[in-house]
Amino acid sequence: MTEPEAALAASADVSKDSVFIETHMRRVFRLIYRVVGNVPDAQDLTQEAFIKALRRRDQLQDPDKAAHWLGRIAVNTALDFVRRRKRVVFEEIVQSPQDPGESPEQGVLRSEQKQYIEDGLRLLSERERAALILRDIEGLPAAEVAKRLGCSSATVRSHIANARVKFRKYMNGRKR
Repeated sequence: MTEPEAALAASADVSKDSVFIETHMRRVFRLIYRVVGNVPDAQDLTQEAFIKALRRRDQLQDPDKAAHWLGRIAVNTALDFVRRRKRVVFEEIVQSPQDPGESPEQGVLRSEQKQYIEDGLRLLSERERAALILRDIEGLPAAEVAKRLGCSSATVRSHIANARVKFRKYMNGRKR
């Protein structure tokens, strides 16, 4: 390959990588944020997950498989981080998008609801939290969650059941 051809191929790879990152950035960030609970760590871990994925870009040929694979890298990166730190500190996202038709009262209610949910997520173990988020928020089937967490479907169902019980107890305690 001549030098101009190599430069053109490198430029095409950079463009393809940029499109891949742009396509998946928000989803990966949200997924990692829900596991680690704060913006600075989620930003760093999102970048780390993309670096890991792009180092193995030869495995990113099929877009459907690439999204799954990237999600698994993101979850594992976040869980490894939480295990290393042994605790999760949740932090409010300061600039969340606001619906232009939303009144100030609706904004306060939405903020309170978000805080209520985040408080409930703090009660869960990192595995329970990851399983619950992937299943109930991301809408993945249990088998897919099991693949991403690297465990059996039965273990995922157990994590989800335990998380739902803990969250239900939390909700019932808050209503009183």
